[in-house]
Amino acid sequence: MEPHSHIFLGEGHEHAEKRTWGVIWLCGAMMALEIVGGLLFGSIALVADGLHMSTHAGALLLAALAYRYARRHATDARFTFGTGKLGDLAGFTSAIVLAMIALLIGWEAVSRFLAPVPIAFSEAIPIACLGLGVNIVSAWLLGGGHHHHHHHAHEEGHTVELGGAKLKLEIHEDGVPPRFRVPATVPADQLWAETVRPSGARQRFAFTQVAGVLESVDEIPEPHAFTVNLHLGPSAASVAFEEHAHDAAHRDNNMRAAIIHVMADAAVSVLVIVGLLLARTFGWLWMDPLAGIIGACVIASWAYGLVRDTGRILLDMNPDRPLTERLRREIEADGDRLTDLHVWRLGPGHLGAVLSVVTKQDRRPDDYRQRLRHFASLSHITIEVQSL
Repeated sequence: MEPHSHIFLGEGHEHAEKRTWGVIWLCGAMMALEIVGGLLFGSIALVADGLHMSTHAGALLLAALAYRYARRHATDARFTFGTGKLGDLAGFTSAIVLAMIALLIGWEAVSRFLAPVPIAFSEAIPIACLGLGVNIVSAWLLGGGHHHHHHHAHEEGHTVELGGAKLKLEIHEDGVPPRFRVPATVPADQLWAETVRPSGARQRFAFTQVAGVLESVDEIPEPHAFTVNLHLGPSAASVAFEEHAHDAAHRDNNMRAAIIHVMADAAVSVLVIVGLLLARTFGWLWMDPLAGIIGACVIASWAYGLVRDTGRILLDMNPDRPLTERLRREIEADGDRLTDLHVWRLGPGHLGAVLSVVTKQDRRPDDYRQRLRHFASLSHITIEVQSL
């Protein structure tokens, strides 16, 4: 057997790295402009915001360096399962930094509640607006081409040609039980589908017209990994659907951490602008520290979510229990028994699995690999077979 790859980087890794470096240059230029401008014009508020921008750029620098290191060392044999988790480690670190920032903002806000200080509204409001603008541009740059929600590949559908007509067959399961759907351009009574699963099991589906589309009458049982034979009168075509992992298995936590840093800064900027405008208009000086406390709570909440999710990955917790159960059912479908099963995340979109199977049949590990080939996210599988 030939050695297999241990490169478990996420899809679009290099593109994400380039976007992150672009935002770092933007923040660095803004930081230099604010600090130099503040020193030239004697504005301590401008200098302070420039120094704040430096912490923002530092967090993004951590993300960019993690991308670069993971890419350059992706084939380094010292990393047993590749460098796919480096982004999660960087995201965990960024979350700790976010939590510390939330504590500092909260401490400063409480201090100003107890001992109010005069506010230079003419300087503070424009600087907050400028910071918000930079964060909006940064979020746009980081989000370019990045999908925050990963859908199953089969939900995108497969286009087939039947009887001279092109039909797009898809599995629709957005908040409803999963069913097949095709455009309502052919007669429903002439269209039917048959699924053929790896185990050989077959199921036939009739169609009916619903809300301008043709939809299968029956629901599609899990897992959604099978060949579909689609029939329209005497014409027929076959397409294959593969099982994919849940969103959490695909999520790039390094990019997520970078975006959360930008969003946290933007949220604080909005709250500060509102607080400053109310304080200047009505004399409510307490609005400024109140905005700071609210901002600290928002940042702390995001930091907690990031620590929780990246911590689970770093501790090799199971990232997708439904997929694991489908894998178990696939192995045990014809009487075999799983005595040990471990599934963990190797990197964005890549899962590893270790299985121990007890069987009465004359089977080898490769037989089970063939049966699991439709689990597209299983990038590294180790199988032990014990015969009874």
